[in-house]
Amino acid sequence: MITLLDTSHDLATCAEEIGGEVGQLLTPLTRYRLREPERPWAIDNGAFSRFDEKAFIALLAREYHHRQNAKFVCAPDVVGSAQRTLEVFDVWKGRLQAWPIAFVCQDGQENLPIPWHQIAAVFIGGSTSWKLSDHAKRICQVAKLHFGKWVHVGRVNDAGRFAGLEEWGCVDSVDGSGLARYTHMRESVANRTAQESIFADVQS
Repeated sequence: MITLLDTSHDLATCAEEIGGEVGQLLTPLTRYRLREPERPWAIDNGAFSRFDEKAFIALLAREYHHRQNAKFVCAPDVVGSAQRTLEVFDVWKGRLQAWPIAFVCQDGQENLPIPWHQIAAVFIGGSTSWKLSDHAKRICQVAKLHFGKWVHVGRVNDAGRFAGLEEWGCVDSVDGSGLARYTHMRESVANRTAQESIFADVQS
């Protein structure tokens, strides 16, 4: 499972600290440059904090010449609402057609369709309880096993959550602001086998 970091830290050092493959997650919030395009990389839209359309479009334009190597670009989403996210996706899918598009799944997605044939990836967003639920797990499994899509889970900031997602066996990559910023959090993930998974306490 690859960790995509929105960071200015040296990626090789981060990989050593986390004990696994590391790539880069670009966002319109930090606007870091793509330093090693040969590593796995992707673009998030920044909607979890505040979507800035102008900054998002500028980031896409800046990295357009590297787009063949990108794993995904997150279509804009509405945090916490699967229904509104689907509506926004319909507006943006044409504007992102040159990129491998990720559809961001939100709370309630289990009751709504996913535009499988218009996307390259699914990005599991939403509330913490929803992203760790059986609903989210089933979406990841279907995405990988039946449609062959890249599967990414956002906001994975502790060793227990990281280990739990590995147990799912269908997640390609994760990100986390804490993992991007702090050495001790990356080292905690490297030592995750000694820590109890929080998944046991999460109800679907």
